[in-house]
Amino acid sequence: MPQPTAGFGPQRTRRFQIGGPWPGTPPLTYGWRMGSDIPFGFGNLGGDMPDPNDPRVQQMMQQLQQMMSQSMSSGPVNWQLAKQLAESELEAENVVGPADQAQVTEAVRLADLWLDSAVNWPSGVTATDAWTRKQWIARTENSWKQLAEPLAAQMGEAMQTLVPEEMAGMLGPMADLMKGVGSALFGAQMGQALAKLAGEVLSSTEVGIPLGKTGVAALLPGNIKAYAEGLELPVEEVRLFVALREAAAHRLFTHAPWLHAHLLGALEAYAREIRIDEAAIEEAMSDMDPMDPEAAATLDLSEVFKPEDTEQQKAALARLATTLALITGWINVVVTEAVGERLPTMDRLMESARRRRATGGPAEQTFEALVGLQIDPAKVRAATRLWQLLAEARGVEGREAVWAHPDLMPSAADLEHPEGFATVSEALEDLDLSMFDQLAVNDPKDEGDEPEDK
Repeated sequence: MPQPTAGFGPQRTRRFQIGGPWPGTPPLTYGWRMGSDIPFGFGNLGGDMPDPNDPRVQQMMQQLQQMMSQSMSSGPVNWQLAKQLAESELEAENVVGPADQAQVTEAVRLADLWLDSAVNWPSGVTATDAWTRKQWIARTENSWKQLAEPLAAQMGEAMQTLVPEEMAGMLGPMADLMKGVGSALFGAQMGQALAKLAGEVLSSTEVGIPLGKTGVAALLPGNIKAYAEGLELPVEEVRLFVALREAAAHRLFTHAPWLHAHLLGALEAYAREIRIDEAAIEEAMSDMDPMDPEAAATLDLSEVFKPEDTEQQKAALARLATTLALITGWINVVVTEAVGERLPTMDRLMESARRRRATGGPAEQTFEALVGLQIDPAKVRAATRLWQLLAEARGVEGREAVWAHPDLMPSAADLEHPEGFATVSEALEDLDLSMFDQLAVNDPKDEGDEPEDK
């Protein structure tokens, strides 16, 4: 299956091919324009109408029926299709051998040793692993389900509101078929996204959240080697740099147990507000001749979803952007402090990491595609500065105490004035913050999120 015609994310062009991954089936490729405000980027699904008598079309329909039968019971995203498409797009690569495993284990061990001097928490790593790209896809599937399914499910439910209640019972199996179509389309989108990310990601936490099992620090040796070659730097130093960031992320998420739920809660809060714009549908359909296939093919489905985020969605995105910036900024600070003068290429590695984020690294690609969030590099720089100032004002222990509970965390406004947050935080130094540790464990919900229905 060919690579997508553009990068993963909104406002790009995708091409979806049916038939390529299955032996003996010629590929049929149709394009769609990705909408800028729609999760998963679904926009115009139009194109030239295929000839139903074309043998290729008949073969495609047989494969589509098989795909639909799988989608009926696959939930909001057809993950079997997603994995199949993702793996079909990946180039062949060597398996991870004992030497790779040993190198990753040693790099993480050394990284953890260096971090002990910069972080007030013990290691969060309980095991290490080295993954191929296909292993990354397989071993992060559960996390992708947590990230993507709330959005896909809400979009599917929103589409169901287009069917009048008096007609819903008459549709019968057709309603299930439409759910299967949506599940397959979401699966196709995720497959393309996962394939592109698998070719770039360096570790299990690089997207901004741990994707593998808790405490398992995992690196992708093949991608790290390619990354090092692109930078013209020794692969050993690049591997150690990636291991430092991976080990730091595991410490943070282990000792701030509310953080994972906080990020997922922001995505779920965004998903709850996905709505169908019925007025836009009526306007689009009013001048369309239902008997004219060309008119139906050019219907722009990007207008189906409300073109602007609600206030609740804007708040969820702001919370998500701030938290991701704070995570990256904290990792920047502790890794820099841990390395000191021990890594000769540290400045070049940090600069390459900044450029990677600014041009759309794995974290930026992930959240832009899921909810259209563009992470501002200026926020990351401000968050890095904030953690530096906070350590100067309160020490390492005082800096880490802020992660005890979401109510203590800097806000988006604090990132605009990091000096002010550090100054105010000095007044908290004498407070007993231990009570927040238990609160964070017992009540990991995001502030502002609605309670789940019982």
